[in-house]
Amino acid sequence: MQYLATQKYTRQTPRKVRLVANTIKDLTVEEALRQLAVMDRKSTVVVLKTLRQVIANALHNHNALLADLTLKEITINEGPRYRRFRSVSRGRAHGVIKRTCHIRIVLEDKKVAPTAEAKKLSVEAAVVTDKAESKVASITTTAPAKVSQKSGQVKAQTAAQTTQVRAAVKKAGNK
Repeated sequence: MQYLATQKYTRQTPRKVRLVANTIKDLTVEEALRQLAVMDRKSTVVVLKTLRQVIANALHNHNALLADLTLKEITINEGPRYRRFRSVSRGRAHGVIKRTCHIRIVLEDKKVAPTAEAKKLSVEAAVVTDKAESKVASITTTAPAKVSQKSGQVKAQTAAQTTQVRAAVKKAGNK
């Protein structure tokens, strides 16, 4: 199972936030929390906030365990740029670009416990395949074979029955 949290329109440059994100990229969730706690950068606050958000999503919404969570992906994308100006001498203005970024963190559960829905789906799939197999068996056993008068070869009664069998097998495989 994957858990996602995003922080959008953060008023920090993506380059500065990526420096922090790259340091915790290959760490476990607990080690990443410890590393962010001791780093002395302004962007660690935003990354830590987003990481805590995704952990809370996993723990409270899906009953995951913190020890089972791993940091799958952390991406820092560029957001919109705010264009401002700064007045300088002789009544002129120089442009200032204030950059923003979007932070996206994805956690993954190492071991996935089967939920009630997954168990229900697997039981339904087993029932459907059993029904399809019995339907295929009944079609193939009830269809009598004709013996050709001239060549003596056994031929299927109709091509429609073989396509029915194929469709039943295919339908059972899809569900």
